[in-house]
Parts: sequence; structure tokens; C-alpha cells
Amino acid sequence: MEQLIELLEELHPEIDYETEEGLVDNGILDSLDIVTLITDINDAFDVSIPAEEILPENFNSARALWELIERLDTV
Repeated sequence: MEQLIELLEELHPEIDYETEEGLVDNGILDSLDIVTLITDINDAFDVSIPAEEILPENFNSARALWELIERLDTV
């Protein structure tokens, strides 16, 4: 998860990703950030995020995003 937080910090270093649970709901991550994250996650973790998984609840926190990566990594 540390590597994921590093990716997130490249986008918005001022955010505490350990505690923030409203990255999308609070407007911290916008659509461009999400597209960038999807590409970065694919490169870093070799995990492809399908369109049906691009939901606010999967991107609202580092924990939710990490759970998505782990789930997709086992597919």
C-alpha cells in the first residue's frame, strides 16, 4: 500500500491519505486524476481496472483503492 500512497502523493501531496475517506466525494480527486491513477496503477501493479470498477466508492480512500487492486490482482 505504501507504493499506492506514493502514487497518490504525486497527485496531491498535501492530503493525508492514511485518514482521508472522501477523495472523490470531497472533490480532491477529479476525473483527470482518476485517469492518471488508473494508468499509474496499471504500470506499478500490473493491474488493469475495468470500466465497471471506476466507481467513486473504489477511489474515495487509499484503503478502498488498495482493496480494489488486491481484488483485481487475484482475478
